[in-house]
Amino acid sequence: MRLEKIAAQALERVGYDRYLLSVAVAKRANELALGKEPLVDVDVKRFKYTDIALMEIAQGKLQIEVERNGRR
Repeated sequence: MRLEKIAAQALERVGYDRYLLSVAVAKRANELALGKEPLVDVDVKRFKYTDIALMEIAQGKLQIEVERNGRR
């Protein structure tokens, strides 16, 4: 699947909030860089951590919680 389509699906999953998506991707990519296992079946040598994070979000493998007014 093309990365543009994956990004569009991920954006849809976060309610079209680009800021929220960018923060979620950055946090998950950092976790992957520190050694966490991907939640999707991909070759980690072939894809960037940010691409893997986008795939995970697009496939609904990650739950993204939004904290508002100090409450979740």
